[in-house]
Amino acid sequence: MTRIIAGAAGGIRLDVPGSGTRPTSERVREAMFGSLDSAGAIDDARVLDLYAGSGALALEALSRGASTADLVELGGPAASVATRNADRVARACGDVTARVHRAAVSAYLTRAVGPFDLVFIDPPYDLTDADLAAALALLRPTLSPTALVVVERGKRSVEPDWNAAGLDAVRARTYGDTTVFWAEPHDAPDDAVQPRDESQSR
Repeated sequence: MTRIIAGAAGGIRLDVPGSGTRPTSERVREAMFGSLDSAGAIDDARVLDLYAGSGALALEALSRGASTADLVELGGPAASVATRNADRVARACGDVTARVHRAAVSAYLTRAVGPFDLVFIDPPYDLTDADLAAALALLRPTLSPTALVVVERGKRSVEPDWNAAGLDAVRARTYGDTTVFWAEPHDAPDDAVQPRDESQSR
């Protein structure tokens, strides 16, 4: 079972696509959002969730105080599931906006306006490093100056090429077989997020 962990929609069950997606485990989401809450990265944030699948990451952020969430998912069945989940969570949260875009990430980012304050990227394992780097480069113009970009990858994956996209690494943490990387724009204020925390296992 996948559910919203905490906040206004805490406990609400989320539908999960039958195949073709890789939902973030509740354990990883709980650890990730504990860190994001501590960093003050969620309250009133404009959230973007790329390769959204069920939408659990963006919708968890909405439940915890984000103001808007845009979920991008190319697969038809997954986009339908994300839409149902977004409607359910938005009703529980009240004055928030959740939009699901059925589109390829590259196509969406070429027309996205932003600015986004918190971006989740949880691509399928078969997405190449080059394709991820290209997506990050397209994402960069849509970010607010204090934005935080969170990328989830298998622990054997290399760190994203932040520099080519005008981003700076902030931290990397490994939870089981998943590594979560954080980055921010090159020109982010010095106190935008906590200092870099090198990869460690839990």
